[in-house]
Amino acid sequence: MKKIMYVMLIMALVTGGLFAQGAKESGGMVSTDGSTSMEKVIGALGEQFMADNPGVTFTYNPTGSGSGITAVAEGRCDIGLSSRALKDAEKAQGLKETVLAYDGIAIIVSNDNPVSNLSLDQIAKMYTGQITNWKEVGGKDAPIVLIGREAGSGTRDGFESITKTKDKNKYRQELTSTGDVIATVGRNVDAIGYASLASVKSTVKAVTVGGVVPSEKTVKDGSYVVQRPFVLVTKADTPLSATAQKFFDYITSAKASSIISATGVVSAN
Repeated sequence: MKKIMYVMLIMALVTGGLFAQGAKESGGMVSTDGSTSMEKVIGALGEQFMADNPGVTFTYNPTGSGSGITAVAEGRCDIGLSSRALKDAEKAQGLKETVLAYDGIAIIVSNDNPVSNLSLDQIAKMYTGQITNWKEVGGKDAPIVLIGREAGSGTRDGFESITKTKDKNKYRQELTSTGDVIATVGRNVDAIGYASLASVKSTVKAVTVGGVVPSEKTVKDGSYVVQRPFVLVTKADTPLSATAQKFFDYITSAKASSIISATGVVSAN
């Protein structure tokens, strides 16, 4: 994704400076902002869109779902990115959601952790402090270190909704990105965390949940229960620019499905 210009580096220009004007003259600009879990899929789509449309500039600002929703509401980007469904209060503000894809939330541990399967109930009890030692779930005698995401994260919202643990979690650390969670869990044999399935690397192990392996197939057929939507957020009563609308139409079309699937998530189309 070397071609993608991150909005954080050109924020002032995106909001109306000379660069934005030049981009419009040479093919237009589309700006996205939000979920860090969607980086891989939105980056791949943005790369292909720019390749198919010379002169167009695509930007992505990885700020988190809550910030992305706020950015589109305030008119600071064309399309917000959220790894959770919109809340009723957000829809009441005139925001509209379109599901781009479905993503599994992987429950991850260190590669050196002997535990390879957990039930959803065990995961919930671990995060709420009812299970505090790995030996209680078949692991070694060691305290469980709970790693999670910051408040406002779509991944956290999805995880807590599915496990029914909202406002009950006993996090040791609350981190601000998917990458930070993966890196932290990978370095600590006693840690457990959760992250977008599409972002999981070989530095950690994704455990099976109730005996079901997290994969594109099991997310698609619903057998892997820890999953959430990847959502595009727009203003219901405000038309997108011509370039942004063209991008939106492309990424929600059947033509984009193969690119979406190649990033490890399940296309909604």
